Amino acid sequence: MDGTKKRKVHVAMFSGGAGSAYVAHHMVQTYGKENCVLFFTNTLWEDEDNYRFMQEVADYIGIEITQRIDGRTPEEVFHETRFLGNARLAKCSEELKVRQTIIFLEDELRNEQDIEPILYFGIGPHESHRADNLKDFYSHFPLEPIETRFPLIELFREDLDAKGIIQEEWGIKLPRMYTIAEQLAEEGNENAEILIKHNIKGFSHANCAGKCVRGGFQHYAILYAIWPERYKEQEEMEERFRDSFKKNVSILKKNAGPYTLKEFRGKLESEGFEKYLFQEDADIPCVCSFS
Repeated sequence: MDGTKKRKVHVAMFSGGAGSAYVAHHMVQTYGKENCVLFFTNTLWEDEDNYRFMQEVADYIGIEITQRIDGRTPEEVFHETRFLGNARLAKCSEELKVRQTIIFLEDELRNEQDIEPILYFGIGPHESHRADNLKDFYSHFPLEPIETRFPLIELFREDLDAKGIIQEEWGIKLPRMYTIAEQLAEEGNENAEILIKHNIKGFSHANCAGKCVRGGFQHYAILYAIWPERYKEQEEMEERFRDSFKKNVSILKKNAGPYTLKEFRGKLESEGFEKYLFQEDADIPCVCSFS
């Protein structure tokens, strides 16, 4: 297969992040709407405000969202694969995002439409190692290598404020997960006020409504502080898996061993969540964060 002879289509990998929104706009402005695709893989665990943000971005740049859904939730993937996702390995990403993306690229674009895709990711200069991982992945995993581009690294200055541009110039409010602590603090929420005191406005990414299995102690301390009901949902999900398969496994790890969300919640309740805000999560690439 000679991809150079095919018509090319530019595909922005989009999951509600500010970086990918800015890159999608740049892509459409450069190559035209008719040559571009805004691609979203839905895990069914997304925060409802992500959908609002994505639709407003799509309307602003003038291109419809192309969505693919596996149909399973991350929990269903964990049970079917008999493996609970964690910071080292998240099969939810593999099944619900990577697999759906490869099917779209290989089957729908290359085989059915005879189009050669070029992928665009909203990764910034501070995440250049993730760009290297993606370049390597899309060079080897598809049947034929797929070109990947990273405009925030390759074209723009390092201090580009994509979030500020989207809010101030485009007039689009960011997904609430980025700023949920600010919103709740304005309503008098004491936990949110503590987060703001430590310059934490919300979550570092908007994936899976805060229930990301790649998260570590800091992430889940923030989730507990902001949305204790969602923390409880994730805790119960973890317990269901442990009970179903009689496995001593967990999302978090402590001293190289399992450390359940139930155990961690006990610490958060007895010691307070504030002390865990300074245990930065491991910087492990996740496909969910690549868009």
